[in-house]
Amino acid sequence: MSFREKSAWFMGALMVGAGAFYVNMALAVSGEVGAAAPPIAIFIPFTLLVVIASVVGQTTLALLTPRAANAPADEREKPLLDRAGHWSGLVLAAGTVTSLLYFFDHQNGLLLFHTIMGSLIVAQIAEYGLQIALIRRPS
Repeated sequence: MSFREKSAWFMGALMVGAGAFYVNMALAVSGEVGAAAPPIAIFIPFTLLVVIASVVGQTTLALLTPRAANAPADEREKPLLDRAGHWSGLVLAAGTVTSLLYFFDHQNGLLLFHTIMGSLIVAQIAEYGLQIALIRRPS
């Protein structure tokens, strides 16, 4: 398994866990407040979780395989990573447009923030999943 695939597995799992944490926090705060949760109450813990866990995880992966971590992407991986990024960008665009259309109907800015944040999380999960699928696919 290449370093990029290991990294994608780790980051994908991290984003699934962090996304579940975000949804859990948003629903808990919304239940207490009775409306959409204030973004700052959830965004800061989510950001700290993702940043700290990704730094620790990527550092651990790099320490375990330092030569592979420093190697640039080979000619087979570059287009695969670009394609995964392209498709995840389309996922993000679809989620954002859907969120904006929902906002036009309901006029709830807090909910708009959470739906766009959810779109970003889903797009990141899609990117890592596509990276894994494309790297594992036989050439």
